[in-house]
Amino acid sequence: MQDLAEGVARFQRDVFPAKAELFAHLATHHTPRTLFIGCSDARVVPELITGAEPGDLFVVRTAGNLAPAYGPAADGVAASIEYAVASLGVEEIVVCGHSGCGAMTALAEGHDLSGAPAVAGWLRHAGPSRARATAPGDVPALVRQNVLAQLANLATHPSVSRALAEGALALHGWVYDIPTGRVEDLTAADRALVA
Repeated sequence: MQDLAEGVARFQRDVFPAKAELFAHLATHHTPRTLFIGCSDARVVPELITGAEPGDLFVVRTAGNLAPAYGPAADGVAASIEYAVASLGVEEIVVCGHSGCGAMTALAEGHDLSGAPAVAGWLRHAGPSRARATAPGDVPALVRQNVLAQLANLATHPSVSRALAEGALALHGWVYDIPTGRVEDLTAADRALVA
């Protein structure tokens, strides 16, 4: 906790004063252009990877960067997606997977999750990802297929479907490679590296 308290003190002393005008604007304006759906993994920091400033990204982080298909039951991920698209009017959604993902590794390698029933239940949402992966045990392939499956899931959300039909929203699938810092855009025609 001491590290966090020291971090807050550095933020208040060094960062906040340098960006005081930005924070004053953000106090009354919330207009992010992008919904960024990433993994909860502590090594994946959306603002750092993208060079985004406060207020640029509306971020949802879940284990395995899962965005389940729309359903009748209320859930926090669906509510966040709907709010970002229908209320904030984001223009882009990025689903970002990453190398060494623990959730995808557990699925690809068939780890025993009986001691973590909530995790096991959550990872059932990655069933379509596993079905799309052609080589069992291939974590990088599963990471990629999972990103694509989550993009398909997003299209089932009414707010996303409407915005896509109106041409007001674009979906992007990325994979971030932790050891190199490279980002692959799976949805680009040439699958070019973003960075």
